[in-house]
Amino acid sequence: MKNLPVLDVLIIVIYLIAMVLVGVYFSRKNKSTDDFTKAAGKIPGWAIGISIYATFLSSNTFLGVPGKAYGGNWNAFVFSLSMPFAAWLAAKYFVPFYRSTGEVSAYTNLEKRFGPWARTYAVFCFLLTQLARIGSIFFGISLTLQALTGYNMVAIMLVTGICIVIYTVMGGIEAVIWTEVVQGVLKTIGALIIIWLVVKEVPGGLSTIYSEAMANQKLSLGTFEFDLVSSSFWVILLYGFFINLNNFGMDQNYVQRYHTAKSAQEANKSIWLCVWIYVPVSLLFFVIGTCLYVYYQQHPALIEGIKLQAAMERLGLPMGHTEVQTLAAQMVPADYGDKVMPHFMVNMIPTGILGLIISALLSAAMSTISSGMNASATVFTEDIYKRYINKRSNEKINLKVLYTATVLVGVLGMCCGIAMIGVKSLLDIWWTLSGIFAGGMLGLFLLGLIGKNVQNKAAIISVIVGVLLILWMSLSYLLPPHLNSLKFPLHSNMIIVIGTLSICLVGMLMSKLKK
Repeated sequence: MKNLPVLDVLIIVIYLIAMVLVGVYFSRKNKSTDDFTKAAGKIPGWAIGISIYATFLSSNTFLGVPGKAYGGNWNAFVFSLSMPFAAWLAAKYFVPFYRSTGEVSAYTNLEKRFGPWARTYAVFCFLLTQLARIGSIFFGISLTLQALTGYNMVAIMLVTGICIVIYTVMGGIEAVIWTEVVQGVLKTIGALIIIWLVVKEVPGGLSTIYSEAMANQKLSLGTFEFDLVSSSFWVILLYGFFINLNNFGMDQNYVQRYHTAKSAQEANKSIWLCVWIYVPVSLLFFVIGTCLYVYYQQHPALIEGIKLQAAMERLGLPMGHTEVQTLAAQMVPADYGDKVMPHFMVNMIPTGILGLIISALLSAAMSTISSGMNASATVFTEDIYKRYINKRSNEKINLKVLYTATVLVGVLGMCCGIAMIGVKSLLDIWWTLSGIFAGGMLGLFLLGLIGKNVQNKAAIISVIVGVLLILWMSLSYLLPPHLNSLKFPLHSNMIIVIGTLSICLVGMLMSKLKK
């Protein structure tokens, strides 16, 4: 923990002010809900592609991926390798579908297909998961910046939150996209700078890092045996495919961007541009983790300090306490991997460059939060306000609702982030439940798209069966030891795969039986 030099603080302040000014600039263009939610369909495909890439590359990627590579290997990179398969389906089927409907909300069509319950179910799940997602990003970035700067977590959330709310409310989706273009570039530059700084600190440079990494199996993608119990190559590939299909196919954050493009072809280009940028850049963060591993293996005294800090935070006890010392001695790299990159940033990145890196870290969080706020406000206005509260509302009222909803989502997201301070176990439980919702939503959407003859009753039953199955798979680990035979036997990443497929299969089977 340290106080940032004035130069670094100045760089961060300039970055935040610049983001706000972008919102002020685009505020003049928001004359209608179409401008606010679709940018009147005038954004070039390359900008949308970088924007989607920036949303994918959240602060969790910026910090979590290097920690994962440090503590393990490159197994999680298989998630990125699954993206082209999901992108192909999205470009071939989803983009033409959404562009043909003209509906800015990803969930309006569910009512046309299965009735109001389907739309309401999807909207409810989406809004809750977005609040949890925004809150967790606020919490994660404030926790990291507190360690880097020494500033109060709540103060960090409030300052960043107010800046995000201002430019998102004033500028709408156009401001979100163009700020994400800047943020995407900044994140990539930040990653390259960190790699350069680590490599130059390792005697022998890249050749030493490569040989050490190979010797310690740090570059492995996991076993290629068809093993669905461990974190094998195939488990991560399947998991990544379904998660990315959910992102490209029915997450409002991404679907809304398809409508901002000038044409369906431009929207398709944006998806592929995102993939071709994200896959190699995500690899950079695995490289960072591996480089950090080699660097810290050469400096074991620094590792001991990181272990003690991690043990102290986990137990909530002072560093000199016996339990802290005992836990630190037992720790393996996977236990403290997420602490390594912040430690390197604090101690090894020079003044001026640190401000740039922190700005990149902030941009990673801000892009995810701003897109979530805009998407949530759009869904609330289209699927709740105009559907249930005021069916005859005019353009002026709808625009005010969008502004109000954006602010409300931002404030609630900050409140969720503040509430998460010190209660990480609740966050873990919530993300388990949000996984349940995501599997149900994707399964229902695919059922409507693939099962042409599936009727409303079959869809309701299939969702109930699928969600109950996902609940069992997600929570069966809580069963006592004498009920081990009832626990889900496969890897937890298979939950969304099996849950999604079960909804589709049950729905289509019921439609066949009715014939």
